[in-house]
Amino acid sequence: MPLPTVIHLRAVLRWSAIAGTVGLLAGGAAALFLVALGHATGWFLARTWLVALLPLAGFAIGLLALRAGPRCAGGTARVLAEARAPTAGLPWQLAPLVLIGTVVTHCCGGSAGREGTAVQMGAALADQLGPPLRLHGRERQCLLLAGIAGGFAAVFGTPLSGVVFALEVAAPAALIRHAVGPCLLAALTGDALVRVLGVAHTAYPTLAVPAASLALWLGAAVVGVAGGVAARLFVAAQQAVRAVATRVVAWPPLRLAAGGALVALAVAALGSARHAGLGIPLMLDAFATPLPPSDAALKLALTALTLGCGFPGGEVTPLFVIGACLGSSLAPALALPVDLLAALGLAALFAGAARAPLACTLLAIELFGVDLALPAAIACIIARQVAGRHGVYQGHDQAGRS
Repeated sequence: MPLPTVIHLRAVLRWSAIAGTVGLLAGGAAALFLVALGHATGWFLARTWLVALLPLAGFAIGLLALRAGPRCAGGTARVLAEARAPTAGLPWQLAPLVLIGTVVTHCCGGSAGREGTAVQMGAALADQLGPPLRLHGRERQCLLLAGIAGGFAAVFGTPLSGVVFALEVAAPAALIRHAVGPCLLAALTGDALVRVLGVAHTAYPTLAVPAASLALWLGAAVVGVAGGVAARLFVAAQQAVRAVATRVVAWPPLRLAAGGALVALAVAALGSARHAGLGIPLMLDAFATPLPPSDAALKLALTALTLGCGFPGGEVTPLFVIGACLGSSLAPALALPVDLLAALGLAALFAGAARAPLACTLLAIELFGVDLALPAAIACIIARQVAGRHGVYQGHDQAGRS
């Protein structure tokens, strides 16, 4: 066997082992997180008065983050930036910190998501393999991207969109061809482990997509425009809350406590916890019947307030809920099936806010079926263009950053 072939085969086997290990780490962490999150969400839905404890929870999360130190600060944006240009590395303490913080946030009704937690855990655990394996530079970037892909794929059960999310959002263009293989193997392994362990993902409805028609394409375009506008509003609202909160309350634990108090007061004023927490029941309602635009607006406001004040978690699941509500509200005007428009809204808003139309198109296909491919692509691409230059992963911060 020629020497170059031996070297190439050795590299393939080496990276297969590395990516597989990353997938196991990301999948195991995601499985633990999903089980804990399921218990926390169920606990809150049965005891919605727990939202009154959100200020205390925020204070505790802030203290824990301060104790962990500045290397654990920065949230998802820090992880993505580390993958683009590696610096000091991600500490292993980031994984349990963000897991505990997110579960506590959801237990008390904070309007946050889960992908940020999974991505941060996957990348932080993957990065621990770097020093013993002597991975530096481009190899370490591939390691981090595999962790991101594995975490995203495992928490949503969507390996293909997990791969493309990591490459589209975090990978430098020159690195994509080197990272695609490790990302794919880590995503498939992480997703498979969660399924083997019997951990359930959210069950999305099966859609009956109408036959191709001008009305369908125009409807997808309208949802794309609405999703892009809503993405702009969400990013602007989150950034505004973060700027005001940081300026008014400098100490992170007190800032989270104040934000928790505002969320609790808002839920009390609404007289219902319908828009608090993860929001899955609200999202499923959006697939079943047209909802008023106020549902999307209220969920957007609560999420921007929760995350802008520094609570951990992520944006994606709340964006799913907001987008589904937004699409659902357009059903009477567009005369298209409400579940179809909810699915398109879910994908489009995420595409605009994350600036990742390819990943979100694949996400829609993996969640709802291949028949949604073309309408989802139309909605996601338009949403990305309408949303503009700023997304949720620029300037993102988390609890404990001073």
